[in-house]
Amino acid sequence: MNMYRTAFVALAGALLVAGCGADEPRTEADSVTVREAWIKAADTGMTSAFAEIQNTGDDQVRVVAASTGSSSMMELHEVVASADGSMVMKPKEGGFAVAGDDTKVLQAGGDHLMLMDVTSPLTPGADTDITLTFEDGSTTTFTAQVRDFAGAQENYGG
Repeated sequence: MNMYRTAFVALAGALLVAGCGADEPRTEADSVTVREAWIKAADTGMTSAFAEIQNTGDDQVRVVAASTGSSSMMELHEVVASADGSMVMKPKEGGFAVAGDDTKVLQAGGDHLMLMDVTSPLTPGADTDITLTFEDGSTTTFTAQVRDFAGAQENYGG
């Protein structure tokens, strides 16, 4: 009888441990949803991607890198005032932090994803996959639609 009781206690304990945290995200990527993603059309050179990064978890997440097969390199960028007062874009040191239960909006004229050295034309209506990498090493991939957009002609600050 003692053997059955020990087995029952062990099974109950295993189920309890397995159930703990089942609703809790295990990685930063687990608590992120990307919405409204799009890329500015471009044949060559550089272009930008925009989206809403929603953190549904309680803890802050941090996007530290991005990649896509449509360019040889991507950078996380911010737009800031230069010494002469003009607006320039530059790499965002430390990445994009998204507070718990908040949304980070990547938009023209503000924080965005910069595709460097576009490898093939990005034509309106096409879809492109983008992968975000988080501080904990986890990743999430989303699809962004390519759109015509005449705005966001910021200067690159290096």
